[in-house]
Amino acid sequence: MVSLVVVAVFLLCGTLFQPPQTAAFKPLFQDGSITHREITQMAILRKTAEVCRDIATAQGRDFTLPINNRLTTSAVHKACTTSSTSSSALATLSFYSAITETYLSNAAVDQVFALSEAHHIDNEAFSEGRDLITRGVAAVKASVQQKSYISARISLGALCHTLQDFYSHSNWVELGSTAPFSTLIKPDLPLNNIAGPSTPTCKSCTWPNCGDNILPEILLQKKLTSGYFSIFSSTKPAGKCSHGGFFDRTSSREPTGGINKDDISSDHGFLHLRAAEMAINATMEVLQDIRLATGDQAFLRLMGLRQTSVLAFVIDTTGSMSDDIEEAKRVSFSIIDSRRGTSEEPSEYILVPFNDPDFGPLTRTEDADLFKRSINSLSASGGGDLPEMCLSGLLLALAGAPQSSDIFVFTDAAAKDLELKSTVQVMIECTKSTVTFLLTSPFSFRRRRDVSQSQGFTSRSIPLSDIQLYRDLAHVSGGQAIEVTKATLSLATAVITDASTSALVTLFQVVRNPGIAENFTFVLDPSLSNVTVYVTGDSPVFTLYSPTGVSQSGSVADGPLGSILTVGNLKRVKLNSTGQTGEWKISINSTSSYSLKVTGQSSVNFLFNFVERLEGGDFTPKANRPFTGRNATLFVSVTGGDSVTVTDVLLVEASGSNVVNGTIKALGATDFLVNIDRIPEWPFVVQLKGLLNDSTTRSLPSRFQRQSPTQQQGSRFTITAQPNSTIEPGTPFVLNFTLVTNATGGSYTIRARTDRSFSVSFPSSLNAGTEGSAQGTITLTAPSNTESGTDVTLTIEAEDPESSDSNYVALRFTVMTKVTDFSSPVCQVVSIKADCPVECSRASWELSTNLTDGNGTGIAGVSLSRGNGSLSLSNVMSADGTNVTVAFYNASCCSQEVELVAVDRVGNVGTCFTSIKSPSTTVSPSGSTTVSPSGSTTVSLNGSYSVSFSMCVALVGLLVSFLYG
Repeated sequence: MVSLVVVAVFLLCGTLFQPPQTAAFKPLFQDGSITHREITQMAILRKTAEVCRDIATAQGRDFTLPINNRLTTSAVHKACTTSSTSSSALATLSFYSAITETYLSNAAVDQVFALSEAHHIDNEAFSEGRDLITRGVAAVKASVQQKSYISARISLGALCHTLQDFYSHSNWVELGSTAPFSTLIKPDLPLNNIAGPSTPTCKSCTWPNCGDNILPEILLQKKLTSGYFSIFSSTKPAGKCSHGGFFDRTSSREPTGGINKDDISSDHGFLHLRAAEMAINATMEVLQDIRLATGDQAFLRLMGLRQTSVLAFVIDTTGSMSDDIEEAKRVSFSIIDSRRGTSEEPSEYILVPFNDPDFGPLTRTEDADLFKRSINSLSASGGGDLPEMCLSGLLLALAGAPQSSDIFVFTDAAAKDLELKSTVQVMIECTKSTVTFLLTSPFSFRRRRDVSQSQGFTSRSIPLSDIQLYRDLAHVSGGQAIEVTKATLSLATAVITDASTSALVTLFQVVRNPGIAENFTFVLDPSLSNVTVYVTGDSPVFTLYSPTGVSQSGSVADGPLGSILTVGNLKRVKLNSTGQTGEWKISINSTSSYSLKVTGQSSVNFLFNFVERLEGGDFTPKANRPFTGRNATLFVSVTGGDSVTVTDVLLVEASGSNVVNGTIKALGATDFLVNIDRIPEWPFVVQLKGLLNDSTTRSLPSRFQRQSPTQQQGSRFTITAQPNSTIEPGTPFVLNFTLVTNATGGSYTIRARTDRSFSVSFPSSLNAGTEGSAQGTITLTAPSNTESGTDVTLTIEAEDPESSDSNYVALRFTVMTKVTDFSSPVCQVVSIKADCPVECSRASWELSTNLTDGNGTGIAGVSLSRGNGSLSLSNVMSADGTNVTVAFYNASCCSQEVELVAVDRVGNVGTCFTSIKSPSTTVSPSGSTTVSPSGSTTVSLNGSYSVSFSMCVALVGLLVSFLYG
């Protein structure tokens, strides 16, 4: 199982107290009401389905899925899948993960910024709220351009929270509006008709009815207002509306009551469903803007729909690694070439070289040929002393790779940067990535070419303590430490081929140190294929038993149950494809430590995240390790459709046999809240058990099990922070953090690092004192030349005085140069020639336009969002020195519509729509034709054709009508 605690790597963090949950649509769960989670998920599913529909239409394929609020993740994923492979064998986890990352970031705003008027557009903070939204949109676009999809989802979720709250906290719905307030995502348009600071907006409620408390003149004049909110003071401007609710002290002051529509029980709860539907449409509108700016394929990657497996290598490039590098090339090239164009083709490639004293750079690409060139350019040289910067390279890969990646480390040396072990473990825990070490000749003498001697060698071996470091990190992540000779490395890399497949799930995994004789059982279900058993250890002896009682010894290479590959300390059992379903048993006997792992391919998987309860009953994500000895709550989502019944969610001791059972509450067909009475002292994995119901047959339900590969653990203290999601290059960013403990006070060691070696200053320790809490400050500075859209992960760790306990918070930021260009490109029609006969296939029509960006950052690209003709572009300089992009479009007369999309260098979008209606007309309009991006303008000349333009400025030059949404 690939679990997901996404909040640890982005804009999510805890606070000292539980903030009141009364200032927004409820974040995650609320019986009978629509939450931020549902609003965000509905909008993403609908917009994603629209994109897939448009792509299918352009390719001449059918798309039959109805697009409405009843869409499910599995239905949209299936409809968007173009492969002929059965959808049950394809990965849906990345789609679920992307949606989950987005709505958890959305929900976190209620905890991190609970009292911010701008984040919730309270107190008539429309301008400040719009600034947050538009800066967030710019950050999403910049992150997508850098392929930093996790950071993009963080920013997207946060901005959507503010956008959605507008419809619950303002009177936009009460004014009778039927469309979203598009001005919120268009900073170049004025915020008009807002009630003045001294303008009364409400009267007191006449209990029990509070539905008519907005003043009639406000409604008649269409004045925009929002409710005032405070948990500390009842003070508000005279005559102003309040937010309302139990925690809002301003609502007890004249005029009493409130206007929020957060849920059906709110003061204006009778409008809750209308506000929620408006928020869904507004979220779709901002998603459409992002889609146009980034393109359909990048948008689908943002939504996780184009992610399958990731091929990620971290490679030692010192002198003795020539053979290892050649083997890394061989296996990666084999995977690329054999899977190109199939559903199993990796969607992303990661490469990080390291030696001493250097590591990096990180190569992250979707281009397989670029990855080939990058790995082909590696050469082995240098390395005078034995230890290398292995953990630095691994940390860079962990921060750069997508969630739940499989990362492979090639080395034959000890790690020089041992101080990074805890940070690497934190990143493994945060990202849920699995790390496998391929260690060549770990026990034998190895030769290292001395940097100062071209012909000299030094003989060294890796100390056992360093081998144990690699084993520990592998076991924490759910990976393996495979120890082989250089001559047999080519056999061991079969594990890379195994892991580089889509829909890979973990069924069972245990570690025993020291080794003991023990029997283990695991269940295989009908959805599984390509089941593989891995046993690693110095000398484990094992026997495998099928559900029917057939057995095979680990010493038999080819037997009745499967084929066994033995290389170094690894035994890999590839089970036969028949007779798998049911409970299996494996007996292992060993005097030294060993690990057991069982994987397969299946669409049935699960995600989990620790959440914590807010006052008011709802939950928000928890950013770090839960408190040891206290109760906790897991939010679990199961992939694989409605055929899954969950019966058990367990915390299983990672290196033992203890188990903590959870109490399950269903939140629909695929989502569950699981209450854990007490977080254990020991590290644990999350295990899920249940039943699979096959609707196509009448057979009885089948048992199934899945397990999180990555270990979790509790802590006796917590560390939290309240960040922004963006930082400016060259400008120091100050971040406050808090440490709270339920143990005794004392001096706690503090460590703070970034994955990009940015400048970080922080206190080396904090004294919790008698009250059990302390605060500290971190200053983070991105270099002034850092490119916009670059993501950086800051990890803050704390260790208790006895060095026996630790906790962390990991925060992901987007580096953003301040955006000053908010004007969209402008379209000017130069000529349209439409000489179309009745038989449309016998002729074509042409459109010529000039596209400019005025004093903006310049046009970065022009593409077609509608139309199947050919588009050619050229650049010229106008007489006044303006850069002009000339777009020439040619299409069959049967294809009568075209929409051009122009995007400038900061992501502002302009669209130009043209439709021909009747033949034999050539017109060359003069002037510049533009409209608002939310508008739709149709121009009819000589009654022969119509031209519709949608741009981000006012229409000039032609007779038009325009609308603002």
